[in-house]
Amino acid sequence: AALKHVIFAEYNPMEAISTNINGSNNLINACISNNVGKCILVSTDKAVNPINLYGSTKLCAEKIFISSNNISAGKTRFSIVRYGNVLGSRGSLIEKLKIAKANNTKVFDLTHEDMTRFWITIEDAVKFVYNSINTMQGGEIFIPKMKSMKITDCINRRR
Repeated sequence: AALKHVIFAEYNPMEAISTNINGSNNLINACISNNVGKCILVSTDKAVNPINLYGSTKLCAEKIFISSNNISAGKTRFSIVRYGNVLGSRGSLIEKLKIAKANNTKVFDLTHEDMTRFWITIEDAVKFVYNSINTMQGGEIFIPKMKSMKITDCINRRR
């Protein structure tokens, strides 16, 4: 489990740290204690050069996941999948745009008009995680090729 919303992490920093960092560490310890063969962390593109708490907590989770390969003595292998926004997931931009359209809302909050996002479908994300688990050796960060789109283009297409 993870807290995946930037705004929630900013307003609830200790909850984000507890869930994304401490929760990942708890999972690592449980996997090692129970001789689980493989464990993969689902991370985010926001963990790369993070500018907010959410990205920072996901980066920390990535660091402890990769380093756990050293303490598991090869009994449990840990790797990471890292991708962008999942189309149609709960709280995603698409969901927010659908709600705005249903409510006939013309104004939409935007951090910056030049923002872009990487997109992956739910189906492609599941396939990617599955394939990554099957091929992982431990210590890899798997990153799929994803399409990107400016947020403003996405908003304009949904209207």
